[in-house]
This record gives sequence, C-alpha cells and structure tokens, in this order.
Amino acid sequence: MEPAAQPIVTPPRSPYLDGPYTPVEREITASDLPVIGELPRDLAGMYVRNGANPRFAPKGRYHWFDGDGMVHGLHFDNGRATYRNRYVQTAALNEETAAGHALSTGIMEAPDFRRPGGPFKDTANTDLVFHAGRLMALWWLGGACHQLSLPALETLGVVDFGSPLKKGLAAHPKVDPITGELMFFDYALTPPYLTYGVISASGQLVHQVPIDLPGARLQHDIAITAKHTILLDLPLMWDPAMLARGKTRVRFYPDLPSRFGIIPRHGAADSIRWFEASACYMYHTINAWEEGDEVVLLGCRIEHPLPESPHASKVVPRLDALALEPYLHEWRFNLVTGAVRERKLDDVMTEFPRMNNEVLGRPSRYSYNPRVAPAATLLYDGVIKYDTVAGTSVQHTYGASRYGGEVAFAPRVGAKGEDDGYLVTFVHDRASGRGEVVVLDARDVASGPVARVVLPQQVPIGYHSWWVPAAQMAVPE
Repeated sequence: MEPAAQPIVTPPRSPYLDGPYTPVEREITASDLPVIGELPRDLAGMYVRNGANPRFAPKGRYHWFDGDGMVHGLHFDNGRATYRNRYVQTAALNEETAAGHALSTGIMEAPDFRRPGGPFKDTANTDLVFHAGRLMALWWLGGACHQLSLPALETLGVVDFGSPLKKGLAAHPKVDPITGELMFFDYALTPPYLTYGVISASGQLVHQVPIDLPGARLQHDIAITAKHTILLDLPLMWDPAMLARGKTRVRFYPDLPSRFGIIPRHGAADSIRWFEASACYMYHTINAWEEGDEVVLLGCRIEHPLPESPHASKVVPRLDALALEPYLHEWRFNLVTGAVRERKLDDVMTEFPRMNNEVLGRPSRYSYNPRVAPAATLLYDGVIKYDTVAGTSVQHTYGASRYGGEVAFAPRVGAKGEDDGYLVTFVHDRASGRGEVVVLDARDVASGPVARVVLPQQVPIGYHSWWVPAAQMAVPE
C-alpha cells in the first residue's frame, strides 16, 4: 500500500506584501512632477532610498528583508523634481528573470550552504552609500557592492575596490566627512565571523582584519569617531545548536552582556578593546565621538528584541518573532578606566535615525528619528528632531493613515550650521494609495512641509536612504 500523499501547505501571506508594503511592478521615469507648496531653489541634488520589492512571487515563507532591491530616487533641480525607480540588477535577480520565477527561498526557510557566495540570496536591498563618486547598494547580510548610475539609477556592476574583499561588505558602512575614508564591516555564519576594514577616499581597499568572536552573530551597524571604529557584539545571535545542524534560528540571550569593541581606525585585530554594557540589541547607531577620555555613542536601543509574549500596555510592531521597541540611548566608554555609563534619552519609540553626515564622527547636536507608529507592522507616523545637547525635541506627524520612512538630511546650498538644510522622505498615503515626497525645513520641523511632491505611483515602505548633493553628481540630468 502506497503512503498517502502529503498535502501541499501554502504559507500564510506576509503582511509585508500588502498595503503600504505592496511591491510596484513598473520601473518608470517621470519629470516635472506636481508640487504642493514650493520646492526650495537651494535644495539641489538627489534623494535615493533602497527597499525590498520582490520581482516574483516568493518561494516559501516571506520575510520583509527578503525582497529584491529596488531603489527609488527624486532628483531636485531648480525647483523641479524628477522621479525614478529601478531594480538593483544582482546576479540572483538576473538568474530569476531568465527563469521567469523565484529560485531562492528567504531567511524564514532553511539556508542553502551549497549556494555560491553564502546560504541566502544577496538582494542588495538594504542600504545606500555614496563614496568616492559612486552610489552603491548594499545588503544587510553582507555581499557584493553594486554601483548605480546617477541620476539614472541603472546598475553598473559590482565594485571591487582595487583588491578583492576577504568577505563581502554589509550595510551601514560609515564615510568620514573629513578624511573621505569609508569604514566597513562584514559578518558571516562561518569563521571569520566578523571582518572590519577601511576603504580610502579614492575608493581603494587599504585595511582589512578579521575580528575574533566566540561564534556567529547578527551584526547590523557600526559607528565611527575621528580616531576609532565601534564594533558591536550583541546577545541577539544565530542559535549555535541550530547552526550545528545546518539550520538557522535567531535567539536572544538576556544573561549575556552587550559588548562594544573600540578599535583604532587602522588598528590590528589585537588592538580592539571590548566594553560590556547591559544586554540589548541595536539595529542602528546615530553618531559617536571622542570627548576627553570617553567615547560617546548614540543609537536606538531595544531592551528585549525577542519577548515571549506581546507587550501588555502598548502596541509594538513585529518582524516575524522580533519585537521592534527601540528608544534613543546614550553610552559612554572611558578609554582610561574601562568604565561604561549608559542612559535612556527618551520614552518614545523611534528607529532608522539619521543626522547631518557632514559632522559624522564628531560631536553632534541633532538627530532626526522616524517615530514608530502603534501598529502590528513597522510604520512611521512622524519624525522627531532631537537636540541631544539641550535635551529637547520637536516633531512633525504626517497625518492620519500617512506613513513616512527614513529621512535624509539635505544640506541647504551654502549651509552654515548643523541643522541648516532639509529633511526629505517618501510618504505613503494609505487612504488614497498615493505616493509623495515630503520636504521639511530641518530648522523648523514642527511647522510641517515646505513642499510635497506628488508621485506617479506609490512607493512601498522601505529601508535606508542617502542624499547626494548636486555638486557631487557626476552626470547632469
């Protein structure tokens, strides 16, 4: 007697495929877009933002981090705006396009350790960085670095930095605005678990060292000062027992400390100093700097990213099992005594923080943090401008059923101060399905938009962004 056929189980549809996350099908270019208000003439350059946009129906269970990379951009020139969106043409996307369907599963399914380049599909969907005249798209799990043209956003190929990287290059490298150097990291499921490096102002790899860790970690960001780089070893990590069986599962170990490794910018691996603080996870840092004997770090801290039960008194968004409850936080590491001080700076949930990149790694005053909406999925219903020197904040809310994303700080042409510029972000209007780009005066966030650009299609809620000033764009439109 033959065994009964097993039923085909269709995984439940992810909420990150519908509503404000709905993928767009068209790659378009649209010029002279309608504007509500008036675009400032001293706003000149291009706002670009990366995000997940699956080209084909997902194979297996879908996680928001799985979709193919699509970059959306708005070019501001002389009071006019042009919109473009383009897929990042990764090797994996090209293979699937030729096949006509998805070939890879995502991080919710078993990893394929036979896959060249790593067990998961490199989508280049997470971050954008502009360095050495190149706009580059990066992936959160670390992989190839894809260069995009400006303003066309066409994929030009993979950057090799003049010398092969020992691993890949993960999202959230940092550009020193004074020296022009790019500090980067990569992490992996197999040794070396963490790699740190420096790319010169001309785009050449000049320093790369493996960092010794006890096992595979879930790194996500770093921070830089004028002299040091801060690497993170936090107790949210791949379950070692599951990895030994060729499977992946994320676990949080609240009994382990958070470790912050401070290494001289061009230091050897053995020059790193580890500082221990309370257990937490942090997706994104804001800034860091030297202050006397101390290194100061600002970021968005999550006390318990994997709670066993929902929060009893508030709605906290989730990414599968991960709870997103981040708050503005400060750490101070004393390089002489080894002491660590930390404190929570606000009780409002914020994430995807940004600042004026022209003061990155030096003492800064302002941070621009999207405010987490009380929803089951990750949405931002406004932006908070923090003054961390005065200990104050002001905010702008986008309105009912309107959700923004990470804001980029765009310095005003001829800017003279840290907050002398604009905040730019895509906004999704859930009621109308319309997409917009909202422009705020960074000096007066609470007064609301100085201009709203109406887009020809909605832009799905996405991840990270960059502002490229017109003076740095090599090819005029």
